[in-house]
Amino acid sequence: MSDGAVIIWFRSDLRVEDNPALSAAIETGKPVIPLYVLEPETCGRRGLGGASKWWLDKSLKSLSSSIERMGGQLILRAGEPKDIIENIISATGADAIFWNRRYGEAERNIDSELKEKLSEQGLSVRSFNGCLLTEPWTIKTGSGSHFRVFTPYWKNVRANYELPEAYPAPTEMIFHKVESDALVDWGLHPTKPDWSVEFDASWTPGEQGAENRLTDFLERAVSAYAVDRNRPDLEGGTSGLSPHLAFGEIAPTQIWRATQSRIASGEIDEDSAMVFLSEIGWREFSYVLLYHYPDLADENYNKNFSAMPWRESNEDYKAWCEGQTGYPIVDAGMRQLWQTGWMHNRVRMIVASFLTKHLLIKWQKGEDWFWDTLVDADPASNAASWQWTAGTGADAAPYFRVFNPITQGQKFDATGDYVRKWCPELAKLPNKFLFSPWEADPVTLASASVTLGETYPHPIVEHKIGRERALAAYEEVKAAKSS
Repeated sequence: MSDGAVIIWFRSDLRVEDNPALSAAIETGKPVIPLYVLEPETCGRRGLGGASKWWLDKSLKSLSSSIERMGGQLILRAGEPKDIIENIISATGADAIFWNRRYGEAERNIDSELKEKLSEQGLSVRSFNGCLLTEPWTIKTGSGSHFRVFTPYWKNVRANYELPEAYPAPTEMIFHKVESDALVDWGLHPTKPDWSVEFDASWTPGEQGAENRLTDFLERAVSAYAVDRNRPDLEGGTSGLSPHLAFGEIAPTQIWRATQSRIASGEIDEDSAMVFLSEIGWREFSYVLLYHYPDLADENYNKNFSAMPWRESNEDYKAWCEGQTGYPIVDAGMRQLWQTGWMHNRVRMIVASFLTKHLLIKWQKGEDWFWDTLVDADPASNAASWQWTAGTGADAAPYFRVFNPITQGQKFDATGDYVRKWCPELAKLPNKFLFSPWEADPVTLASASVTLGETYPHPIVEHKIGRERALAAYEEVKAAKSS
Protein backbone atom coordinates (compact mmCIF):
# COMPACT_ATOMS: atom_id res chain seq x y z
CA MET A 1 0.00 0.00 0.00
CA SER A 2 1.26 3.45 -0.94
CA ASP A 3 1.84 6.18 1.61
CA GLY A 4 -0.59 9.05 2.00
CA ALA A 5 -4.28 9.05 1.23
CA VAL A 6 -6.50 10.06 -1.67
CA ILE A 7 -9.55 12.30 -1.41
CA ILE A 8 -12.44 11.49 -3.74
CA TRP A 9 -14.49 14.67 -3.93
CA PHE A 10 -18.10 13.87 -4.83
CA ARG A 11 -20.16 16.61 -6.49
CA SER A 12 -22.80 15.90 -9.16
CA ASP A 13 -21.84 12.21 -9.27
CA LEU A 14 -23.48 10.67 -6.22
CA ARG A 15 -22.99 7.03 -7.12
CA VAL A 16 -20.42 4.26 -6.73
CA GLU A 17 -20.98 2.41 -10.03
CA ASP A 18 -19.48 3.72 -13.26
CA ASN A 19 -17.76 6.49 -11.34
CA PRO A 20 -14.31 6.98 -12.93
CA ALA A 21 -12.93 9.26 -10.20
CA LEU A 22 -13.92 6.85 -7.42
CA SER A 23 -12.54 3.85 -9.31
CA ALA A 24 -9.23 5.62 -9.93
CA ALA A 25 -8.99 6.62 -6.27
CA ILE A 26 -9.46 3.06 -5.06
CA GLU A 27 -7.02 1.72 -7.66
CA THR A 28 -4.21 3.79 -6.09
CA GLY A 29 -4.20 1.40 -3.15
CA LYS A 30 -4.16 4.36 -0.77
CA PRO A 31 -6.64 4.93 2.05
CA VAL A 32 -9.62 6.75 0.57
CA ILE A 33 -11.39 9.80 1.98
CA PRO A 34 -14.84 10.10 0.35
CA LEU A 35 -15.88 13.76 0.66
CA TYR A 36 -18.95 15.83 -0.13
CA VAL A 37 -18.83 19.60 0.38
CA LEU A 38 -21.96 21.72 0.74
CA GLU A 39 -20.67 24.83 -0.99
CA PRO A 40 -21.86 28.37 -0.22
CA GLU A 41 -23.18 30.76 -2.85
CA THR A 42 -19.87 32.49 -3.46
CA CYS A 43 -17.62 33.25 -6.42
CA GLY A 44 -20.66 33.42 -8.71
CA ARG A 45 -21.80 29.93 -7.80
CA ARG A 46 -25.57 29.43 -7.76
CA GLY A 47 -26.97 27.73 -4.68
CA LEU A 48 -29.33 24.77 -4.89
CA GLY A 49 -33.06 25.39 -4.94
CA GLY A 50 -35.35 24.13 -2.22
CA ALA A 51 -36.53 21.02 -4.08
CA SER A 52 -32.96 20.11 -5.04
CA LYS A 53 -31.90 20.36 -1.41
CA TRP A 54 -34.65 17.90 -0.49
CA TRP A 55 -33.30 15.47 -3.09
CA LEU A 56 -29.69 16.04 -2.03
CA ASP A 57 -30.54 15.06 1.55
CA LYS A 58 -31.92 11.71 0.42
CA SER A 59 -29.21 11.14 -2.18
CA LEU A 60 -26.41 11.69 0.32
CA LYS A 61 -28.03 9.19 2.68
CA SER A 62 -28.08 6.65 -0.14
CA LEU A 63 -24.46 7.30 -1.12
CA SER A 64 -23.39 7.13 2.51
CA SER A 65 -24.98 3.69 2.86
CA SER A 66 -23.23 2.45 -0.28
CA ILE A 67 -19.85 3.66 0.97
CA GLU A 68 -20.43 2.12 4.40
CA ARG A 69 -21.06 -1.25 2.76
CA MET A 70 -17.62 -0.91 1.16
CA GLY A 71 -16.03 -0.27 4.55
CA GLY A 72 -15.81 3.52 4.35
CA GLN A 73 -17.65 6.63 5.49
CA LEU A 74 -18.88 9.60 3.49
CA ILE A 75 -17.37 12.73 5.00
CA LEU A 76 -19.69 15.74 4.99
CA ARG A 77 -18.39 19.29 5.33
CA ALA A 78 -20.05 22.66 4.70
CA GLY A 79 -18.02 25.66 3.57
CA GLU A 80 -15.47 26.79 0.99
CA PRO A 81 -14.01 23.73 -0.75
CA LYS A 82 -10.43 25.05 -0.76
CA ASP A 83 -10.48 25.62 3.00
CA ILE A 84 -12.07 22.26 3.77
CA ILE A 85 -9.78 20.30 1.47
CA GLU A 86 -6.64 22.01 2.76
CA ASN A 87 -7.79 21.24 6.31
CA ILE A 88 -8.28 17.56 5.49
CA ILE A 89 -4.92 17.38 3.74
CA SER A 90 -3.24 18.91 6.78
CA ALA A 91 -5.00 16.55 9.18
CA THR A 92 -4.49 13.33 7.20
CA GLY A 93 -1.41 13.77 5.05
CA ALA A 94 -3.47 13.10 1.92
CA ASP A 95 -1.32 13.49 -1.17
CA ALA A 96 -3.92 13.08 -3.93
CA ILE A 97 -7.40 14.31 -4.78
CA PHE A 98 -9.63 13.06 -7.59
CA TRP A 99 -12.96 14.38 -8.87
CA ASN A 100 -15.32 14.23 -11.84
CA ARG A 101 -15.51 17.46 -13.80
CA ARG A 102 -18.30 20.02 -13.72
CA TYR A 103 -19.01 22.62 -16.36
CA GLY A 104 -20.49 25.84 -14.99
CA GLU A 105 -18.03 28.73 -15.18
CA ALA A 106 -17.99 29.42 -11.42
CA GLU A 107 -17.44 25.74 -10.66
CA ARG A 108 -14.73 25.42 -13.29
CA ASN A 109 -12.94 28.42 -11.82
CA ILE A 110 -13.11 26.94 -8.31
CA ASP A 111 -11.77 23.61 -9.55
CA SER A 112 -9.05 25.16 -11.72
CA GLU A 113 -7.70 27.36 -8.94
CA LEU A 114 -7.73 24.48 -6.48
CA LYS A 115 -6.05 22.13 -8.94
CA GLU A 116 -3.28 24.65 -9.63
CA LYS A 117 -2.69 25.37 -5.96
CA LEU A 118 -2.63 21.73 -4.84
CA SER A 119 -0.46 20.68 -7.76
CA GLU A 120 2.08 23.33 -6.76
CA GLN A 121 2.11 21.75 -3.30
CA GLY A 122 3.02 18.41 -4.84
CA LEU A 123 -0.34 16.68 -4.68
CA SER A 124 -1.63 14.47 -7.46
CA VAL A 125 -4.81 16.13 -8.76
CA ARG A 126 -6.80 14.25 -11.39
CA SER A 127 -10.17 15.01 -12.95
CA PHE A 128 -12.44 12.79 -15.06
CA ASN A 129 -15.56 12.89 -17.17
CA GLY A 130 -18.17 11.24 -14.99
CA CYS A 131 -21.26 13.27 -15.89
CA LEU A 132 -21.59 13.48 -19.69
CA LEU A 133 -21.32 11.30 -22.77
CA THR A 134 -18.80 13.69 -24.29
CA GLU A 135 -16.98 16.75 -23.02
CA PRO A 136 -18.54 20.03 -24.22
CA TRP A 137 -15.44 20.94 -26.22
CA THR A 138 -15.01 17.68 -28.13
CA ILE A 139 -17.84 17.64 -30.70
CA LYS A 140 -16.96 20.11 -33.47
CA THR A 141 -18.55 21.34 -36.67
CA GLY A 142 -16.69 21.05 -39.97
CA SER A 143 -15.25 24.53 -39.39
CA GLY A 144 -13.94 23.54 -35.97
CA SER A 145 -16.43 25.47 -33.82
CA HIS A 146 -18.99 24.09 -31.38
CA PHE A 147 -22.48 23.26 -32.60
CA ARG A 148 -25.23 25.86 -32.17
CA VAL A 149 -28.05 23.76 -33.62
CA PHE A 150 -29.19 20.56 -31.95
CA THR A 151 -30.10 18.33 -34.90
CA PRO A 152 -26.67 18.29 -36.61
CA TYR A 153 -25.04 18.06 -33.18
CA TRP A 154 -27.05 14.96 -32.31
CA LYS A 155 -26.42 13.46 -35.75
CA ASN A 156 -22.69 13.87 -35.16
CA VAL A 157 -22.88 12.26 -31.72
CA ARG A 158 -24.87 9.30 -33.00
CA ALA A 159 -22.40 8.71 -35.81
CA ASN A 160 -19.19 9.10 -33.86
CA TYR A 161 -19.79 8.39 -30.17
CA GLU A 162 -17.68 5.61 -28.70
CA LEU A 163 -18.83 4.29 -25.36
CA PRO A 164 -16.04 4.22 -22.75
CA GLU A 165 -15.34 1.25 -20.55
CA ALA A 166 -17.63 0.69 -17.61
CA TYR A 167 -16.37 0.99 -14.05
CA PRO A 168 -17.97 -1.64 -11.82
CA ALA A 169 -19.00 -0.59 -8.35
CA PRO A 170 -16.11 -1.24 -5.92
CA THR A 171 -16.83 -3.84 -3.29
CA GLU A 172 -14.45 -2.52 -0.64
CA MET A 173 -12.16 0.37 0.16
CA ILE A 174 -9.38 1.17 2.58
CA PHE A 175 -10.81 4.07 4.52
CA HIS A 176 -9.11 6.99 6.26
CA LYS A 177 -11.37 8.22 9.07
CA VAL A 178 -11.99 11.99 9.21
CA GLU A 179 -14.36 14.13 11.25
CA SER A 180 -17.69 14.72 9.50
CA ASP A 181 -20.70 17.00 9.83
CA ALA A 182 -24.06 15.42 10.62
CA LEU A 183 -26.35 15.56 7.61
CA VAL A 184 -29.36 16.44 9.76
CA ASP A 185 -27.60 19.64 10.85
CA TRP A 186 -27.58 20.93 7.27
CA GLY A 187 -31.35 21.43 7.35
CA LEU A 188 -31.86 20.62 3.69
CA HIS A 189 -35.63 20.17 3.82
CA PRO A 190 -37.63 23.20 2.64
CA THR A 191 -39.51 25.19 5.26
CA LYS A 192 -41.94 28.11 5.35
CA PRO A 193 -43.63 26.37 3.60
CA ASP A 194 -42.42 22.80 3.31
CA TRP A 195 -43.82 21.81 -0.07
CA SER A 196 -41.86 18.54 -0.06
CA VAL A 197 -44.34 16.62 2.10
CA GLU A 198 -45.67 14.69 -0.91
CA PHE A 199 -42.36 14.17 -2.70
CA ASP A 200 -41.77 10.77 -1.08
CA ALA A 201 -44.82 9.38 -2.86
CA SER A 202 -43.26 10.17 -6.24
CA TRP A 203 -39.52 9.65 -5.82
CA THR A 204 -36.85 7.31 -4.49
CA PRO A 205 -33.61 9.34 -4.60
CA GLY A 206 -30.35 7.44 -4.75
CA GLU A 207 -28.42 5.11 -7.00
CA GLN A 208 -30.73 2.14 -6.51
CA GLY A 209 -33.76 4.29 -7.26
CA ALA A 210 -32.12 5.40 -10.50
CA GLU A 211 -31.30 1.85 -11.52
CA ASN A 212 -34.86 0.72 -10.80
CA ARG A 213 -36.28 3.61 -12.84
CA LEU A 214 -34.13 2.78 -15.85
CA THR A 215 -34.84 -0.95 -15.73
CA ASP A 216 -38.57 -0.43 -15.35
CA PHE A 217 -38.67 2.09 -18.19
CA LEU A 218 -36.70 -0.09 -20.61
CA GLU A 219 -38.79 -3.14 -19.81
CA ARG A 220 -42.17 -1.45 -19.87
CA ALA A 221 -42.39 1.86 -21.68
CA VAL A 222 -39.51 2.72 -23.98
CA SER A 223 -40.97 1.11 -27.11
CA ALA A 224 -43.94 3.50 -26.98
CA TYR A 225 -41.84 6.47 -25.89
CA ALA A 226 -41.95 8.35 -29.22
CA VAL A 227 -45.71 8.79 -28.79
CA ASP A 228 -46.31 8.46 -25.05
CA ARG A 229 -43.67 11.01 -24.03
CA ASN A 230 -46.13 13.76 -25.04
CA ARG A 231 -48.96 12.46 -22.86
CA PRO A 232 -48.93 13.91 -19.34
CA ASP A 233 -51.96 11.79 -18.41
CA LEU A 234 -49.78 8.64 -18.52
CA GLU A 235 -47.86 7.92 -15.34
CA GLY A 236 -45.06 6.02 -17.09
CA GLY A 237 -44.85 7.70 -20.47
CA THR A 238 -41.45 9.18 -19.62
CA SER A 239 -38.50 7.68 -17.78
CA GLY A 240 -38.43 9.94 -14.71
CA LEU A 241 -34.63 9.75 -14.78
CA SER A 242 -33.97 13.50 -14.95
CA PRO A 243 -33.41 14.11 -11.20
CA HIS A 244 -31.22 11.01 -10.96
CA LEU A 245 -29.15 12.39 -13.84
CA ALA A 246 -29.00 15.84 -12.28
CA PHE A 247 -27.40 14.42 -9.13
CA GLY A 248 -25.27 11.88 -10.96
CA GLU A 249 -26.95 8.90 -9.33
CA ILE A 250 -26.81 7.41 -12.79
CA ALA A 251 -24.48 8.37 -15.62
CA PRO A 252 -25.63 9.01 -19.20
CA THR A 253 -23.11 6.35 -20.22
CA GLN A 254 -25.03 3.81 -18.15
CA ILE A 255 -28.30 4.81 -19.82
CA TRP A 256 -26.71 4.65 -23.26
CA ARG A 257 -25.12 1.27 -22.57
CA ALA A 258 -28.30 -0.31 -21.21
CA THR A 259 -30.47 1.05 -24.00
CA GLN A 260 -28.11 0.06 -26.81
CA SER A 261 -27.75 -3.40 -25.30
CA ARG A 262 -31.51 -3.95 -25.46
CA ILE A 263 -31.66 -2.58 -28.99
CA ALA A 264 -28.94 -5.03 -30.05
CA SER A 265 -30.75 -7.95 -28.45
CA GLY A 266 -34.02 -7.02 -30.15
CA GLU A 267 -35.79 -6.47 -26.84
CA ILE A 268 -36.85 -2.90 -27.64
CA ASP A 269 -37.78 -0.88 -30.71
CA GLU A 270 -34.77 1.03 -32.01
CA ASP A 271 -36.60 4.04 -33.42
CA SER A 272 -38.45 4.79 -30.20
CA ALA A 273 -35.37 4.04 -28.11
CA MET A 274 -33.33 6.53 -30.12
CA VAL A 275 -35.99 9.19 -29.52
CA PHE A 276 -35.42 8.50 -25.82
CA LEU A 277 -31.66 8.77 -26.21
CA SER A 278 -32.11 12.03 -28.10
CA GLU A 279 -33.38 13.50 -24.83
CA ILE A 280 -30.04 12.54 -23.30
CA GLY A 281 -28.56 14.24 -26.35
CA TRP A 282 -30.47 17.45 -25.61
CA ARG A 283 -28.99 17.45 -22.11
CA GLU A 284 -25.53 17.05 -23.65
CA PHE A 285 -26.19 19.88 -26.12
CA SER A 286 -27.35 22.08 -23.23
CA TYR A 287 -23.98 21.55 -21.55
CA VAL A 288 -22.21 22.57 -24.76
CA LEU A 289 -24.17 25.81 -24.62
CA LEU A 290 -23.49 26.33 -20.91
CA TYR A 291 -19.78 25.74 -21.35
CA HIS A 292 -19.45 28.22 -24.20
CA TYR A 293 -22.05 30.70 -22.86
CA PRO A 294 -21.61 30.73 -19.06
CA ASP A 295 -24.38 33.31 -18.54
CA LEU A 296 -26.98 31.03 -20.11
CA ALA A 297 -29.28 31.24 -17.06
CA ASP A 298 -29.16 35.04 -16.92
CA GLU A 299 -28.58 36.55 -20.35
CA ASN A 300 -30.29 36.09 -23.70
CA TYR A 301 -28.28 33.78 -25.92
CA ASN A 302 -29.60 35.79 -28.84
CA LYS A 303 -28.54 39.32 -27.95
CA ASN A 304 -31.15 40.80 -30.30
CA PHE A 305 -33.69 40.06 -27.59
CA SER A 306 -32.26 42.80 -25.40
CA ALA A 307 -34.89 44.93 -27.16
CA MET A 308 -37.74 42.66 -26.01
CA PRO A 309 -40.43 44.76 -24.23
CA TRP A 310 -41.03 42.40 -21.31
CA ARG A 311 -43.84 43.22 -18.87
CA GLU A 312 -43.54 43.55 -15.11
CA SER A 313 -46.56 42.08 -13.37
CA ASN A 314 -46.14 40.55 -9.94
CA GLU A 315 -49.84 39.68 -9.92
CA ASP A 316 -49.68 37.69 -13.15
CA TYR A 317 -46.41 36.03 -12.14
CA LYS A 318 -47.89 34.99 -8.79
CA ALA A 319 -50.96 33.52 -10.52
CA TRP A 320 -48.68 31.55 -12.83
CA CYS A 321 -46.54 30.24 -9.95
CA GLU A 322 -49.60 29.15 -7.97
CA GLY A 323 -51.46 27.53 -10.87
CA GLN A 324 -54.24 30.11 -10.88
CA THR A 325 -54.08 31.43 -14.46
CA GLY A 326 -57.52 30.23 -15.51
CA TYR A 327 -56.03 27.91 -18.15
CA PRO A 328 -56.42 24.34 -16.85
CA ILE A 329 -53.45 22.72 -18.61
CA VAL A 330 -51.16 25.50 -17.36
CA ASP A 331 -52.54 25.36 -13.84
CA ALA A 332 -52.33 21.57 -13.72
CA GLY A 333 -48.65 21.71 -14.62
CA MET A 334 -47.80 24.35 -12.05
CA ARG A 335 -49.63 22.46 -9.33
CA GLN A 336 -47.94 19.19 -10.28
CA LEU A 337 -44.62 21.01 -9.95
CA TRP A 338 -45.44 22.37 -6.50
CA GLN A 339 -46.72 19.05 -5.15
CA THR A 340 -44.19 16.64 -6.67
CA GLY A 341 -41.12 18.74 -7.54
CA TRP A 342 -41.47 17.74 -11.17
CA MET A 343 -43.52 18.53 -14.27
CA HIS A 344 -44.12 16.59 -17.46
CA ASN A 345 -41.88 17.86 -20.26
CA ARG A 346 -44.69 18.65 -22.71
CA VAL A 347 -46.41 20.68 -20.02
CA ARG A 348 -43.13 22.45 -19.20
CA MET A 349 -43.13 23.81 -22.74
CA ILE A 350 -46.77 24.88 -22.45
CA VAL A 351 -46.34 26.74 -19.14
CA ALA A 352 -43.07 28.32 -20.29
CA SER A 353 -44.70 29.54 -23.50
CA PHE A 354 -47.61 30.92 -21.50
CA LEU A 355 -45.37 32.90 -19.16
CA THR A 356 -43.06 34.32 -21.82
CA LYS A 357 -45.63 34.89 -24.56
CA HIS A 358 -49.17 35.17 -23.22
CA LEU A 359 -47.99 37.09 -20.15
CA LEU A 360 -44.86 38.55 -21.76
CA ILE A 361 -42.91 38.04 -18.53
CA LYS A 362 -39.18 37.50 -18.98
CA TRP A 363 -38.02 33.90 -19.15
CA GLN A 364 -35.49 34.41 -16.34
CA LYS A 365 -38.38 34.67 -13.86
CA GLY A 366 -39.67 31.28 -14.95
CA GLU A 367 -36.22 29.73 -15.01
CA ASP A 368 -35.65 30.93 -11.46
CA TRP A 369 -38.96 29.45 -10.24
CA PHE A 370 -38.14 26.13 -11.87
CA TRP A 371 -34.67 26.23 -10.33
CA ASP A 372 -36.18 26.47 -6.86
CA THR A 373 -39.05 24.01 -7.25
CA LEU A 374 -37.76 21.26 -9.57
CA VAL A 375 -36.05 18.20 -8.09
CA ASP A 376 -34.32 17.83 -11.46
CA ALA A 377 -33.14 21.46 -11.70
CA ASP A 378 -30.11 21.34 -13.97
CA PRO A 379 -27.89 24.35 -14.69
CA ALA A 380 -27.65 23.56 -18.39
CA SER A 381 -30.99 21.98 -19.35
CA ASN A 382 -33.08 24.36 -17.27
CA ALA A 383 -31.64 27.49 -18.87
CA ALA A 384 -31.34 26.11 -22.41
CA SER A 385 -34.92 24.85 -22.42
CA TRP A 386 -36.36 28.11 -21.12
CA GLN A 387 -34.47 30.06 -23.75
CA TRP A 388 -35.60 27.61 -26.43
CA THR A 389 -39.26 28.16 -25.57
CA ALA A 390 -38.90 31.92 -25.17
CA GLY A 391 -37.28 32.15 -28.60
CA THR A 392 -34.11 33.72 -27.22
CA GLY A 393 -31.88 30.65 -27.25
CA ALA A 394 -29.77 28.53 -29.55
CA ASP A 395 -31.82 26.61 -32.11
CA ALA A 396 -34.84 28.21 -30.46
CA ALA A 397 -38.50 27.73 -31.28
CA PRO A 398 -39.45 30.45 -33.80
CA TYR A 399 -40.73 33.64 -32.22
CA PHE A 400 -44.15 33.26 -33.84
CA ARG A 401 -44.70 29.85 -32.21
CA VAL A 402 -47.11 30.61 -29.36
CA PHE A 403 -48.55 27.47 -27.82
CA ASN A 404 -52.33 27.60 -27.57
CA PRO A 405 -53.00 26.31 -24.04
CA ILE A 406 -56.50 25.20 -25.02
CA THR A 407 -55.63 23.07 -28.05
CA GLN A 408 -52.43 21.82 -26.40
CA GLY A 409 -54.52 20.45 -23.56
CA GLN A 410 -57.06 18.92 -25.92
CA LYS A 411 -54.35 17.26 -27.97
CA PHE A 412 -51.98 15.94 -25.33
CA ASP A 413 -54.40 15.36 -22.43
CA ALA A 414 -57.18 13.98 -24.57
CA THR A 415 -58.62 11.92 -21.72
CA GLY A 416 -58.58 14.92 -19.39
CA ASP A 417 -57.09 12.73 -16.66
CA TYR A 418 -54.09 15.00 -16.11
CA VAL A 419 -56.10 18.18 -15.62
CA ARG A 420 -58.68 16.42 -13.49
CA LYS A 421 -55.95 15.06 -11.20
CA TRP A 422 -54.23 18.39 -10.58
CA CYS A 423 -57.26 20.68 -10.89
CA PRO A 424 -59.87 18.59 -9.07
CA GLU A 425 -62.30 21.53 -8.88
CA LEU A 426 -62.83 20.99 -12.63
CA ALA A 427 -63.16 17.19 -12.45
CA LYS A 428 -66.88 17.11 -13.28
CA LEU A 429 -66.62 19.26 -16.39
CA PRO A 430 -67.13 17.41 -19.69
CA ASN A 431 -64.06 17.21 -21.92
CA LYS A 432 -65.63 19.68 -24.33
CA PHE A 433 -65.15 22.47 -21.78
CA LEU A 434 -62.37 21.08 -19.59
CA PHE A 435 -59.62 23.16 -21.19
CA SER A 436 -61.73 26.30 -21.64
CA PRO A 437 -64.28 26.30 -18.80
CA TRP A 438 -65.29 29.91 -19.53
CA GLU A 439 -66.92 28.64 -22.74
CA ALA A 440 -69.32 26.39 -20.81
CA ASP A 441 -72.92 27.50 -20.35
CA PRO A 442 -74.20 28.30 -16.84
CA VAL A 443 -76.09 25.02 -16.53
CA THR A 444 -72.99 22.95 -17.38
CA LEU A 445 -70.88 24.94 -14.93
CA ALA A 446 -73.46 24.59 -12.17
CA SER A 447 -73.84 20.83 -12.69
CA ALA A 448 -70.05 20.53 -12.43
CA SER A 449 -69.99 22.68 -9.26
CA VAL A 450 -67.78 25.25 -10.98
CA THR A 451 -68.20 28.94 -10.25
CA LEU A 452 -65.75 30.97 -12.31
CA GLY A 453 -64.03 33.60 -10.25
CA GLU A 454 -64.72 31.64 -7.07
CA THR A 455 -63.97 27.92 -7.32
CA TYR A 456 -61.76 28.42 -10.39
CA PRO A 457 -60.32 31.69 -11.76
CA HIS A 458 -61.25 33.49 -14.94
CA PRO A 459 -58.40 33.52 -17.50
CA ILE A 460 -55.90 36.22 -16.55
CA VAL A 461 -55.49 37.06 -20.24
CA GLU A 462 -57.53 36.12 -23.30
CA HIS A 463 -55.65 33.77 -25.59
CA LYS A 464 -56.10 35.96 -28.66
CA ILE A 465 -54.96 39.10 -26.84
CA GLY A 466 -51.95 37.34 -25.31
CA ARG A 467 -50.88 35.90 -28.65
CA GLU A 468 -51.23 39.19 -30.51
CA ARG A 469 -49.34 41.04 -27.79
CA ALA A 470 -46.50 38.52 -27.98
CA LEU A 471 -46.25 38.74 -31.74
CA ALA A 472 -46.24 42.54 -31.58
CA ALA A 473 -43.41 42.41 -29.04
CA TYR A 474 -41.38 40.11 -31.24
CA GLU A 475 -41.91 42.48 -34.16
CA GLU A 476 -40.30 45.19 -32.01
CA VAL A 477 -37.27 42.93 -31.61
CA LYS A 478 -37.10 42.44 -35.36
CA ALA A 479 -37.42 46.17 -35.98
CA ALA A 480 -34.66 46.94 -33.49
CA LYS A 481 -32.39 44.39 -35.16
CA SER A 482 -32.85 45.91 -38.62
CA SER A 483 -32.50 49.53 -37.51
